[in-house]
Amino acid sequence: MVQLPTDPTLDELRDALAPLIARHAAFDGWTADALGAAAAEAGVDPKIVALAYPGGAIDMIDAWFASIDQGMLAAWPAETLGTLKIRARIQSLVEARLALLAPHREPLRRALAILALPTNAPRAAKLGWRAADAIWRAAGDTATDYNHYTKRAMLLGVYASTMLVLVDDESESLVETHAFLARRIDNVMQIEKAKAGFKARSEHRLSLTRFIGRLRYPAL
Repeated sequence: MVQLPTDPTLDELRDALAPLIARHAAFDGWTADALGAAAAEAGVDPKIVALAYPGGAIDMIDAWFASIDQGMLAAWPAETLGTLKIRARIQSLVEARLALLAPHREPLRRALAILALPTNAPRAAKLGWRAADAIWRAAGDTATDYNHYTKRAMLLGVYASTMLVLVDDESESLVETHAFLARRIDNVMQIEKAKAGFKARSEHRLSLTRFIGRLRYPAL
């Protein structure tokens, strides 16, 4: 049974009950029935719990994915990740998410179907970006230029496609999902390596702007 504070706030209820709702969503979908079952299991008035998810299903899914974020970070604390190379950090963090999601593939399947609705596209993009950002930040990324966005965009593509493989993976120990993830991360790392090489070469390339500037303002 979930442990709640004596007088929990709505935010505390939202965070604590999200995994319970996900478990019931396997049978009832992301509905009021799943929310009511979770509330009953936690011993909380379902009318109060409903206030923690004013947006209904999309808010429940949001809270569940946030709990996956927290579980991922707990599985790979900074001091442990720091001993790994960047590729291993990214792969380990994504695999930690998969491990948390794997026992709940039916609620995940239902959640992805809801997020795929056109009306939910902005929220789906926000949740995907949040996951990618959490992974890169945990991996130690401090980029603030365009790389900040390109890294997250590429990882979002990897993560989203890997989840689609996960929900239909019947292989033992999800070997197909892990193999797919490894291949996709290899692709991302190759792109990052190519970008780094291009940047290094461009730093030694003649800059027309600098050249004209020197003609106009010669050094004294």
